Amino acid sequence: MQFATIFCTLRSRMQLMCRLIGVPFLFVSASLYPLSALSAPLTLEQAWKQAEQTNPALRSARANLAAAQGEMTDASALLWNNPQISTERRSRNVSQTGQPIDSKDGVSGLSQTLEIAGQQGIRQRAAEKNLAAIQENIAETKRQVHADVEQRFVQVLSLQLRIRTEEAMLKLIEDAATAVRKRVEAGEDSRLDGNLAKVEAERAQNQVSILREQLVQARADLSALLQIAPDLMPEVTGPLDADLPSYTLEDLLANAAHRPLLSALDYREGVARDRVALERASIYPDVTLSLRYGRELGVDNKVATLSVSLPIPLFRRNATGIGRAETDLTQTEIEKQAASRDVRAQVFALWQRWVGLKTRVKRLSESVLPSLEENQHLSSISFRAGEIGLLQLLLVNRQVLDGQRDLLDARTELRLTQVSLEAAAGWQPARVVR
Repeated sequence: MQFATIFCTLRSRMQLMCRLIGVPFLFVSASLYPLSALSAPLTLEQAWKQAEQTNPALRSARANLAAAQGEMTDASALLWNNPQISTERRSRNVSQTGQPIDSKDGVSGLSQTLEIAGQQGIRQRAAEKNLAAIQENIAETKRQVHADVEQRFVQVLSLQLRIRTEEAMLKLIEDAATAVRKRVEAGEDSRLDGNLAKVEAERAQNQVSILREQLVQARADLSALLQIAPDLMPEVTGPLDADLPSYTLEDLLANAAHRPLLSALDYREGVARDRVALERASIYPDVTLSLRYGRELGVDNKVATLSVSLPIPLFRRNATGIGRAETDLTQTEIEKQAASRDVRAQVFALWQRWVGLKTRVKRLSESVLPSLEENQHLSSISFRAGEIGLLQLLLVNRQVLDGQRDLLDARTELRLTQVSLEAAAGWQPARVVR
């Protein structure tokens, strides 16, 4: 609240100053970027909400909904063809008893083309399935965007934790280097030990700098996904470890069969079949009924005429349209079979990787890392007491840092693999914001 007050006051004073000197005041409203630099650290739920509003892929998928709804409206009309109205005005000059007489008359007509092979019902079913396919595609796109955002979010969060770990280790190494430098100045240690401590501190500082550069790129990637200016991207916050679910491989495979991607392909296959039927029905000719009413030339009374026209499908029988529709149907069937097979294979592979990562994280966190941290504590005491040298201390610290890196990497990979697994199976985790 204090930052907001200062910001508003500064903006008002800048506006007043610009008016006094006659310079236009250009200001970009913070509402253009909902996540400003003054906001609190970004949570995963906030990132999902931001992506649902601004992600180009999701907005593009939703834009297709208008075309499908328009097609549905046209297909649901009473008749597919519009009626036609015609009118005709004629003038004639006839001679009776030697005197010319001008006479005017006219004819009005109404015609309507009717489909006789059930095309209207087929077209309505195809439009309904096409609308359902687009809705499923929107759900699939939204689920994929959620997964992409969570993966980028986890990568940023992991780098933030990694930097904190490296900075803590850097502090220990710098303290050790300071102590060694004092010993070298006092003649208790050799210059070799002093150089080793200095080099190790520089290596640790260089590693922190590299990680900070990677963090900048990771935040830029997340900003691009959320359509936020990179310089306005706040830090992220949240737990790195997700709750381990209780589903089984059978549960995931059963749920994968109803994934929105496969459901959309089912509807697309139905649309392709209906379009084949529609093209086949187009072989049958449309009947055109026409009604004409008016006074004909040379006739004093008004005449009503009803006519029926029916084209004969003798030479052209819509072979091109039928062939294209059948080709689309075959391609859709192939795409559906391939997608179903790939989804099952992907779920199997990710499941095996996820199980292996769970075992690795458990082993590192419960057995390896506690022993390394105990060794670090004991070595620090022994180094201050002069019982061990700098090389032993650096070796223990390096082992501890490597162990922490391995655990953090395993935790990150476990979270990323779980996100990919649930996305591949179409699983709806409880933490997902709807």
